[in-house]
This record gives sequence, structure tokens and C-alpha cells, in this order.
Amino acid sequence: MDTYMTIVKFFQDGGVFMYPIVVVLTIGLAIVIERWVYLASAGVNNRRLWSKLLPLVNSGNYDEANSLARKSKAAIGNIMAYGLDRTRSARRRDDIEKAMEESLLEVVPRLEKRTHYLATFANIATLLGLLGTIIGLIEAFTAVSAANPAEKADLLSASISVAMNTTAFGLMAAIPLLLAHTWLQTKTTELVDSLEMASVKFLNTVAERGAVEVA
Repeated sequence: MDTYMTIVKFFQDGGVFMYPIVVVLTIGLAIVIERWVYLASAGVNNRRLWSKLLPLVNSGNYDEANSLARKSKAAIGNIMAYGLDRTRSARRRDDIEKAMEESLLEVVPRLEKRTHYLATFANIATLLGLLGTIIGLIEAFTAVSAANPAEKADLLSASISVAMNTTAFGLMAAIPLLLAHTWLQTKTTELVDSLEMASVKFLNTVAERGAVEVA
């Protein structure tokens, strides 16, 4: 209970700028949870589909592989479908590779969606905290100027302590958002790298089977 009351008092003493920081933090955390669920699901779906597609591609069963890729909503399914479609009309590896790169350009924005907002929200939380502190200090010095000289030191000390709450809370909101932003970016990069690796493996397999020309 003492911890709860301490948190409540800390929040109340911070003033009105604590509320927009809470809003920014809440929206940021919602994005973190949504992106984490999406990226985790995308990774699982990609691995599951690739484990089914690879044997079909190795055996040269491109029609069945294409049908399976088109039915899936996984990112790798979209890329493989582009490549498998192009193998029917193109004889050059470069043509198939360009088609798969085009599909990758469609997939990557979906993986990166909303993640960049987290860095912005972290900066906003920090700036709101600083703004709240500055306004609090202005109010504190204004109040102290009209106070009894004997009370000025104690009043100023208490006012500054309260004003600093918004900066502290802004940093407490910004740091987790920045960490989450970095982690999600790393996770997204890993997914994109895995898609590019799968594309190269597909192209190599098709080339080895003689379905396309290397040059």
C-alpha cells in the first residue's frame, strides 16, 4: 500500500503534463504488443510454410508449391508465389530474382509498419517531461518571489522537487519505448534476412534443376 500511495503522490505532484505522457506511453505500449504479436506470428508462419514448400521445390513440383504458397497468408508465401509464377514464363535467373525482389518490397513495409513511431513517442515523452519541468519551475519562482523571505528556500526546494517529477516520468516512459523500438527493429531485420535467404535458396534450387538459365 505504501508503494501504491508513493506512486500516486508522485503522479499527482507532477502536474497536468503527467497525463499526456501517460497517453503517449499507453499508445506506445499498445504498438509494442501489436508488433510483437504480429512479428512472432509472421516468423512462425514463415517457418511452417517454408518447411512445406522446400520439399516440393526440391522435387520440381512447382505447381503444387505455387498453389500452397498462394493459399497461405505468410510473407514468404507471397514471395515464393511471385517466383514460381515467373518460372513459367522466364528462363533467366535474373528475371525471377527481380520478381521476388518486387514482392519483397511489398512485404517489408508490412513488417516495419508502426515500429518507427516508437522512437517518435519516446522523444515526445522526454520533451513533455522537460516542458512540464520548465513550466513547473516558472510557477515555482513566481510563487517564491511573493513569499516570505524566511520561507523562500524551503518553498523553492519543494517546488523544484515537484517540477522534476515530469522529467523523471518522461524518461521512465521514453527508455522502455526506445528499447522496444530497437528490439522490434532487430526482429524485423531478422525476418527480412530470413526471407532473402529463402529467396536465394529457392533460386539456387531452381537453377540446379536446370529450370532457368544462370545468366
